[in-house]
Amino acid sequence: MSKLFSTLAVKKIILRNRIVMSPMCQYSSSDGFANDWHLVHYGSRATGGAGLVIVEATAVSPEGRITPGDLGIWSDEYITGLERIAGFIHSKGAVAGIQLAHAGRKGSCAVPWKGGKQLGLDKGGWQTIAPSEIPYFPDDRIPRPLDTDDIGKLISAFRAAAKRARMAGFRVIEIHSAHGYLLHEFLSPLSNRRTDEYGGGFQNRIRFLTRVVEAVRSEWPAENPLFVRISATDWTEGGWSLEDSIQLASVLKGLDVDLIDCSSGGNIFDAVLPLEPGYQVPFSAEIRKTGILTGTVGLITQAGQAESILQEGKADVVLIGRELLRNPYFPFHAARSLGAEHEWPVQYLRAKKINKKI
Repeated sequence: MSKLFSTLAVKKIILRNRIVMSPMCQYSSSDGFANDWHLVHYGSRATGGAGLVIVEATAVSPEGRITPGDLGIWSDEYITGLERIAGFIHSKGAVAGIQLAHAGRKGSCAVPWKGGKQLGLDKGGWQTIAPSEIPYFPDDRIPRPLDTDDIGKLISAFRAAAKRARMAGFRVIEIHSAHGYLLHEFLSPLSNRRTDEYGGGFQNRIRFLTRVVEAVRSEWPAENPLFVRISATDWTEGGWSLEDSIQLASVLKGLDVDLIDCSSGGNIFDAVLPLEPGYQVPFSAEIRKTGILTGTVGLITQAGQAESILQEGKADVVLIGRELLRNPYFPFHAARSLGAEHEWPVQYLRAKKINKKI
């Protein structure tokens, strides 16, 4: 029996299979609003059979955007557009999730197809913020270090974003604490040089994240899952490590986090990652030993590869990114290759069986 196409119950939410669409920025919003691109993009992956579709990094404040094209959730004005997306995803049998995020020092950038460089303040950019006065790229603007009042306001912003996500009908929230964005910046001693309660030792560096988790959980229904995406290592000596991630996972489990989405890197501009299929799977496998559910991501493109990860107990779900961009119907093909039964939309049933006769 295929593990990839088995159901998974997380709290009271049941995923129809273990294929999760990884949150991937589309950089296609205007002033933070979702539009038809987002509806078609996410809706097609739900139609294509994913068990959980996680909407891209959605900024909890205007300066929390990576680019001016990012989705926003810092105002009630955004609820209607997001509600339309969540509703369509659910109508196709998938579960709708959303990733709440703040870009920190990696914000104020042009969209990738316009170079992706940090925008000048006179070119539509904005002052970035961070735990310390350390830019991501050496030639970026110096970010403004947050004071404790700023941090308190951002914790409140995450709380308000969780409320809006609930109002929009999402059933899973993922907090983005990976890839060198704000919450990850606080975790790593390479980007956090503070000497107050949010810097220094491990417990202080995780404090911002844990308070965000508590704030989000206070607005999120008890029966709905809460995920946290982390970079399990900075891939740089002296940075955030797998051992830190394992310790953090135990803390987050105690705060009613249901799943750790295990990625890596993104905080140190010149870190070297060993990019090969499954290179991040060991992180998911080790963190899972703490007793928390885990997801793995990164260069997973084949059904058999995903199936083996689950069968070997190295993760509970597999997050598919670029392969779902290339092929929204990856789950259909994966089910066929694994000999698994998978429900198709009634509109597509004529294509379910391949007729070899011409």
